[in-house]
Amino acid sequence: MKKRQLGPCVTFFPQPTTLVSSVDDAGKVDLMTASWAGIVSKTPPTMAVSLNKGRKTYENIQASGSFVVNMVPASLAVEADYCGLKSGRTDDKAAVAGLHLEPASQVAAPLVKDSPLNVECRLSGEIELGDYRLILGEIVEIHAVEAAFDEAGKMDAKAFDPLVYLGGIREYWDLGQKVANAYEDGKKIG
Repeated sequence: MKKRQLGPCVTFFPQPTTLVSSVDDAGKVDLMTASWAGIVSKTPPTMAVSLNKGRKTYENIQASGSFVVNMVPASLAVEADYCGLKSGRTDDKAAVAGLHLEPASQVAAPLVKDSPLNVECRLSGEIELGDYRLILGEIVEIHAVEAAFDEAGKMDAKAFDPLVYLGGIREYWDLGQKVANAYEDGKKIG
């Protein structure tokens, strides 16, 4: 397979499309679209989000010590894109985009009610990366849409319909279909 060298850049995909919700000292909520997010530890359960240190969301997380990572379903691609284009310093992004907020159970930052999966996090650390900060949040609660579970309690990923971002080519996509079973199908080799 012939390959082209791209040099150091941020082309890597897919990346999850998330809305990070946060709140400032005055109780004003901000939503920010972030694709540099993911689970980075099982013990303790930890989520990481990379944010520019100049963002309102970063300030809010520092002030409140909490944030929520809300998975974006493919049906909200346009709303998520809007939340990534505007500043929380001047715009009420949730209201303009028509997104609904509800209180979280463990942290000050709200959940995006329109999101099928919400991860409540308490700030547990950060790592400086140039103009960015890798924000580490201990997961204190996860909310998953009831429609994603069958009678036996097994989750169906299609119910979440996660939106992914293709970094470097600036496109949003849905996931398509399942191709294998993790921790199972690989055992068939060797």
